[in-house]
Amino acid sequence: MVNHEEHYSIWPADRENPLGWKDGGKVGLKKECLEYIKEVLTDMHPLRLHEHMEEQARKANVE
Repeated sequence: MVNHEEHYSIWPADRENPLGWKDGGKVGLKKECLEYIKEVLTDMHPLRLHEHMEEQARKANVE
């Protein structure tokens, strides 16, 4: 599963996702899910930091 900050976690498929989390695109054995997370999660920074850095870059290009 994945949250709004693009953090990934594994969760039993037969259980309801915790508040703030949604399906992350992979269902399978624990090993398969962890491999999937390893592939897609190439940057551990939270989404809000990426958005902040993009905003700062836009401001720097305007000035």
